[in-house]
Amino acid sequence: MSVSSLTPKHSGEYQHLASIRAAFSKKTMTDSASKTSNHQIDPASLEALPHSFGVYIFKGEGTLPLYIGKSVDIRSRVMSHLRAPDEARMIAQTRRIDFIETAGEMGALLLESRMIKAQNPLFNQRLRRLRTLCAIHLKPTDQGTEPEIVDSQSVHFGATTGLYGLFSSTHAAKEKLKELAQQHRLCLSILGLEKTSKRGCFGLQIKTCLGACIGQEERARHDNRFLSALTDSQVEVWPFAGPIDVIETSGAWVQKHRINNWCYLGTQCSKAGNASPMSEFKPNDFDLDSYKILVKPVLLKTVQFEIVVP
Repeated sequence: MSVSSLTPKHSGEYQHLASIRAAFSKKTMTDSASKTSNHQIDPASLEALPHSFGVYIFKGEGTLPLYIGKSVDIRSRVMSHLRAPDEARMIAQTRRIDFIETAGEMGALLLESRMIKAQNPLFNQRLRRLRTLCAIHLKPTDQGTEPEIVDSQSVHFGATTGLYGLFSSTHAAKEKLKELAQQHRLCLSILGLEKTSKRGCFGLQIKTCLGACIGQEERARHDNRFLSALTDSQVEVWPFAGPIDVIETSGAWVQKHRINNWCYLGTQCSKAGNASPMSEFKPNDFDLDSYKILVKPVLLKTVQFEIVVP
């Protein structure tokens, strides 16, 4: 039924229904606005937030940041923080929000990771610096291949072949080996998780080991199954002789992110005020978060990069 064909009675009902809908819509918008505006954040800092790639910083009364985040749309992401009930404590302490624009998402990811490690914001739980990383290293022996747990203080991660998994502690690496042993019927003794005995490992007694520890299974077959289980977690060696620049552009704006051994060293920028200072590269440096951000795009060549000429 069209509006023009309504009787006076129907027309009145239609107008009443429309007024109810309008009132409900207005109330919803008001409630949403009140939730977003229930804070003491400098309005000018909110108004300045752009719809672009970059990093945003929640700041309180002091000089240290409360929270650092990144987004492909800074303004939209910050507004979603303000509406989140579980972030009310952080919002209550926030007095202004700063931002740093980047030419693309890669720059935002790398900059966020670096800033969190350098400044340790109160409300950031992820991307904090790990002093030591551990990995599983396969070493050849007279009997076959055996794993050993090594750390980044003694082994050059990113330049050493035969490393698998990246763990925050020796305990975490051992737990991974136990998990693999159970999933793939591997020997706990050969994996270095228990002492060898003539009766075989505990897994053999509960029938989760196929008996490589006492010769019931060929050692080569066991080792091949172990290597196959580890393959997806192999730590990739840095594939270049030196540093590269990962290039991102936004119109005429160009940013070059310097990377060496999977470490983010800084950004050169054609736009004033948006560069990130270059840090000195140390030969044994290896950063887990930068590795996770960079490894697939670099190896699959889905990002533009150039070799840095000395």
